[in-house]
Amino acid sequence: MTSPLHAPSDIGVAEAAPHQFAPRYPKLVLATCILASSMAFIDGSVVNVGLPAISATFHAGAEDLTWVVNAYLLPLSALLLLGGGAGDRFGRVRLLVVGTVLFGTGSIACAVAPNLAWLLAARGLQGIGAALLMPNSLAILGGSFSGEARGRAIGIWASMGAVMGAGGPVFGGWLIDTIGWRAIFFINIPLAAGAISLALAFVSDAPQDKKPQPLDIRGGVLATLGLGALTWGLTSGSGHTGWTDAAIVSLVLGLCLSIAFVWVEKQRGENAMMPLALFGSSSFVGLTLLTLLLYAALGALIVLLPYVLIQEVGYSGTQAGAALLPFAVVLSLISPVMGSLAGRIGARAPLAIGPLVVAAGFLLILRIGPDAYYWTSVFPAILVIALGMSGAVAPLTTAVLTSVDARHTGSASGLNSAVARTGGLIATALLGGVFGAFGPRLILGFHVAAIVCAIAAIAASASAFFLVKDAKPDHMTTAK
Repeated sequence: MTSPLHAPSDIGVAEAAPHQFAPRYPKLVLATCILASSMAFIDGSVVNVGLPAISATFHAGAEDLTWVVNAYLLPLSALLLLGGGAGDRFGRVRLLVVGTVLFGTGSIACAVAPNLAWLLAARGLQGIGAALLMPNSLAILGGSFSGEARGRAIGIWASMGAVMGAGGPVFGGWLIDTIGWRAIFFINIPLAAGAISLALAFVSDAPQDKKPQPLDIRGGVLATLGLGALTWGLTSGSGHTGWTDAAIVSLVLGLCLSIAFVWVEKQRGENAMMPLALFGSSSFVGLTLLTLLLYAALGALIVLLPYVLIQEVGYSGTQAGAALLPFAVVLSLISPVMGSLAGRIGARAPLAIGPLVVAAGFLLILRIGPDAYYWTSVFPAILVIALGMSGAVAPLTTAVLTSVDARHTGSASGLNSAVARTGGLIATALLGGVFGAFGPRLILGFHVAAIVCAIAAIAASASAFFLVKDAKPDHMTTAK
């Protein structure tokens, strides 16, 4: 899932990008980055609301619905770092345009998909496009501004992400109710056209000062194959067929490919898409675990809650999209405050407390049943989860940038963004059994998933408490 939920983890990519040159049209550069990123933000949240309608059209089973989400998340998670490296080598504007074209083409293919296989292939094309456009749009944003202007530009970008998060699911739900689920993919076409036009006309690449490093193609291929095998194994094993020999073999193959990926990264040293030197910092290890666990829990919620509300509680698509509205609003209002607080007291305390509040919110989900009233059952859970996330996401961005030395901040922030997506990918793969249930069994599966997510949030808190150390002031200054 690429949605405004990931905006805070993405901000680090822009903050870590070195300032390169002042553009002639700074406002149009900012508009280009916002339009390009907005496609991924809107698509990630709106598709979740459309899962019941897609299931009805194609008579999709539980595993099929899981893949509607993960066919997009898989290439995005695996290729995000490679996409950023390709921009450094071939030009960020060029890769932004290519990624936007692929995303727009994939959106059209999704909208006209005659069958499920076509839809899944088109979702994969969207994921590849997002892996190219997201890191390069953020790198362009970070490289085009400096000082207060950079902070203001990133703030505007994050605010627009919050607006998309608040309005996207509601508008998408309305489109699903009035026109059909295919209409949600056409939202991306004018955004893609605007981003491409502005990029070609007004955005320029900075001159290359040095010869770029060769791309980590082997690492990208192994990461994709490894995540793909793991995802297929988890999806199949958690579905109605259970842990068959094929599911177990896929899981083992995925683990072997993942080990091979780590070995390749070790051989490439500083030229790797995931430099292993990053993990020499216990704080970075703790932050990576926290990101994986916390975003896995949130990814499961954002995918599963609209589905349950539509299938069992009787919500329309519009109502299900509106149900998530408080999350984006609270996150956008509270996160900046918590970011400032973390700057004064350090990130460790907010990162330990925030996930505990998130865990309490997941336990409140146990009150949601077939006859749940929104204001007494759904809203309190979403509000508490949003408050907990607000306490964690902004400090997390700062902590990642200050947990490694200055030369690794770009790699660290990019990897943290990829890990956030991987968390959602793994969580969605494990939801097959819930998607395959109906009636009381669906509610029961939803409640079990909420308990598991609460445990994951508690583990995220423990990662921060035991592994993360607050950076010294001079380190924080250097890293930024």
